[in-house]
Amino acid sequence: MASLQISGSVRLEPLVGFNRTGHFRPISSLGFSRFRPRFSNIGIGRPLLLLRSSSFSGDKSVASGESKGDDKGFVRDAQRDGSASVLGFQLSPPGDEEISTTRHQEEKREAINETEMADFGVPGNRAVEKGAAKVGVTINKAQVINNLVFVTSEAAPYSKTGGLGDVCGSLPIALAVRGHRVMVVSPRYQNGTAADGNYARAKDLGVRVTVHCFGASQQVSFYHEYRDGVDWVFVDHQSYHRPGNPYGDSKGAFGDNQFRFTLLCHAACEAPLVLPLGGFTFGEKSLFLVNDWHAGLVPILLAAKYRPYGVYKDARSILIIHNLAHQGVEPAATYSNLGLPSEWYGAVGWVFPTWARTHALDTGEAVNVLKGAIVTSDRIITVSQGYAWEITTVEGGYGLQDLLSSRKSVINGITNGINVDEWDPSTDEHIPFHYSVDDFSDKVKCKMALQKELGLPIRPECPMIGFIGRLDYQKGIDLIQTAGPDLMVDDIQFVMLGSGDPKFESWMRSMEETYRDKFRGWVGFNVPISHRITAGCDILLMPSRFEPCGLNQLYAMRYGTIPVVHGTGGLRDTVENFNPYAEGGAGAGTGWVFSPLSKDSMVSALRLAAATYREYKESWEGLMRRGMSRNYSWENAAVQYEQVFQWVFMDPPYIK
Repeated sequence: MASLQISGSVRLEPLVGFNRTGHFRPISSLGFSRFRPRFSNIGIGRPLLLLRSSSFSGDKSVASGESKGDDKGFVRDAQRDGSASVLGFQLSPPGDEEISTTRHQEEKREAINETEMADFGVPGNRAVEKGAAKVGVTINKAQVINNLVFVTSEAAPYSKTGGLGDVCGSLPIALAVRGHRVMVVSPRYQNGTAADGNYARAKDLGVRVTVHCFGASQQVSFYHEYRDGVDWVFVDHQSYHRPGNPYGDSKGAFGDNQFRFTLLCHAACEAPLVLPLGGFTFGEKSLFLVNDWHAGLVPILLAAKYRPYGVYKDARSILIIHNLAHQGVEPAATYSNLGLPSEWYGAVGWVFPTWARTHALDTGEAVNVLKGAIVTSDRIITVSQGYAWEITTVEGGYGLQDLLSSRKSVINGITNGINVDEWDPSTDEHIPFHYSVDDFSDKVKCKMALQKELGLPIRPECPMIGFIGRLDYQKGIDLIQTAGPDLMVDDIQFVMLGSGDPKFESWMRSMEETYRDKFRGWVGFNVPISHRITAGCDILLMPSRFEPCGLNQLYAMRYGTIPVVHGTGGLRDTVENFNPYAEGGAGAGTGWVFSPLSKDSMVSALRLAAATYREYKESWEGLMRRGMSRNYSWENAAVQYEQVFQWVFMDPPYIK
């Protein structure tokens, strides 16, 4: 969609396209919704003039008109869909009659000063410098600028249950720093806790969109906050207002999650068309980055609902897979709820293998949203190179390995970064002592403070092992449970932080009662405690069965804590196995990678790490120094994402 250019000398008059109250009155439905944006919410203090061309023929030259004052305004490039309905306007200020549209766009954007750009929600230099500091990215502009639309079920600091929230809270800022225009679309959760305050700065845009799904018309609204060079857009609906986390509560997953995230996807497709952020919409040539199954309907909607009518014909979509195990599978009868044409059932249709069916008469038919996203997205990214390969195997494909193998040519793995401002041992507000790669002598003080806080014997010479994560099968907790008695024989201390399966929570409590001087288990999740465990422990254990990327091992290495990990996915990609004989005896590596996934191999790796800590201090300090010296910022990931952005526009979009 053509951009909407803003000039301070242009005045709003109730002419064509607007009614007498100043609300936009679409000549025909824009996209597939009805909406009424109030321009008073754009944040522009000066009025606009919109004048219609005499013919609306699409010519570059249009008729001009006089306002009540001396100002003149021009509409250039009134963009239409296939039925000649106007989809967007491009405004020209007075005196630019002879300037071509392309030149006008480039020159007028450069002419607006930095303060005005920041006020409009467009990332000027000062706006993105703030974001750069937060994610540890140096300002290095991209060669090709894109309109990027992230669609996600969670984005930190507004909502977060795991790595998905971290990624969608940091990567958009890193890309905005590099010059891209970025929007993040996520639900506006209200669960009646202090977390509701995260949305306090987001303002209602006054835009109402009607979504047709689940056999009815649903109205959603949009809230907006401009922060760190990114437009954070929150879809508001009553289904997002309930106690619990984004997906469920203490009783389990919400039964209407398919409905809630179908709404999100429909609203996200409309957002670039109807939201005048910073005075102009993102438009049709947007690049959607859809995250996991919750946003998986977006590429299907683009192909099935929009492109057949000439809308989003220049848009592209990239599916980012954070965890293939969650696919958004529901009974086949729910297909009609998704708001898709009937002939598109094959995109999401799914049949369970015989062994996975509930009874002999079960046909196994279902709809699989993630499968549809894999089929219709233009490219696919996973959160590590190792995981990009694993999802094409029987062991890691969760039934989608054949489909993913057929699309192997468009799959790329990009390892996540971390927020190096939040996770910095030299400035971390959650730890009692600070240290750096140049002087990590105070790390042992963090260890002693943690031992005191947890009521363990204060023994700086004793190796301390930590675990931080969900207590479930994926994270290998059953392996730790089995190995517990063997490990407690050794002279070590073990600290665990996490919540999840009640049986593992009970096991942690019983271990603490049995081994009072060696084991501590913190049931729940606490951000300050997670920072103190990361800084205070000597070793971080991650025996995950599969790990698409993993962030805790990156945090650990940045804090000089040595990871011991199972060789899978992102863990294998990011942790280099220790070799004391490399580099002429100086050593190489940043941790221990064990395989296969068994109790014996895990215990062996932990005992080797503990022995190195006790007996080979020089080698241990080398491990710490190499880990702390690595660059874990989002800048490296952002550059790799930009390469995929270039590739995705080389080929035509998906069309059935």
